[in-house]
Amino acid sequence: MTSSPDVRVVDSADVAPSARIGKGSSIWHLAQVREHAQLGENCVVGRGAYIGAGVVMGDNCKVQNYALVYEPARLEAGVFIGPAVVLTNDTYPRAVNPDGSPKSAHDWQPVGVTIREGAAIGARAVCVAPATIGRWATIAAGSVVTKDVPDFALMAGVPARRLGWVGRAGVRLVDQNGAWVCPQTGETYREHDGVLREDATA
Repeated sequence: MTSSPDVRVVDSADVAPSARIGKGSSIWHLAQVREHAQLGENCVVGRGAYIGAGVVMGDNCKVQNYALVYEPARLEAGVFIGPAVVLTNDTYPRAVNPDGSPKSAHDWQPVGVTIREGAAIGARAVCVAPATIGRWATIAAGSVVTKDVPDFALMAGVPARRLGWVGRAGVRLVDQNGAWVCPQTGETYREHDGVLREDATA
């Protein structure tokens, strides 16, 4: 293990010299962090996870074992990526061009998934690019996200559909007299036209 007061990288991990790893971050067994990737402070990249070239991750992100975060994904602060999650990057995937020649990096344009602050993606979920996952949203395990997800949404299924709302604690909110309330923290939220916002008057 390569250790310093700032960054911990296990010897079996493959981290490109041009990747930037923030203080307090850990890269575990067999993980790969590609060229020019940028990880914020206190990030964790689990065993066998893949972080693509140029991917940007904010502070305090956690990417669990065998997750695949393909470029040009963008993860804001506090994002959780569960085990074996896939963030895709090819809208029209093909191994060959129409003439049968092998596709090269110049024959397609990668598109990314953006995950906003605090959102969580459950184990084995797939997020199909281009898609934006809203702040503090939760994607249930095994779901397939094919379109943008609102802030605080609880999504599940194939394709994923909104089942309800969650708060910052990740707990499903309860409807109380027109307000959505977190049973764990007591925080309240208001819904208007399919958009949930924190209640500034509470």
